Amino acid sequence: MALDIIPEWMSHLEEEDMVFIKKFLLASGSLKEIANQYGVTYPTVRLRLDKLIQKIQAGENSDNDPYIALIRNLAIEEKIDFATAKLLISQYKKTK
Repeated sequence: MALDIIPEWMSHLEEEDMVFIKKFLLASGSLKEIANQYGVTYPTVRLRLDKLIQKIQAGENSDNDPYIALIRNLAIEEKIDFATAKLLISQYKKTK
């Protein structure tokens, strides 16, 4: 059965995230195996997985508002700091 619609939580992910998820599944969830595939340490892969989990959770908790999801993802990806993200989201919610 093919998916006709991409789940909402997946729509906020980048292609790089999807590749990581695929590799993770094919490695049966072995972070050690993923670390070997990427040529990095286990803690590096664990951090990558933690950020991916946060990104998925942020997408689900964004009240279906694309702007809030974008701000949260920028914070998770460390493109902006969390304090700035909170301020932007707070100010945005005041305008609604």
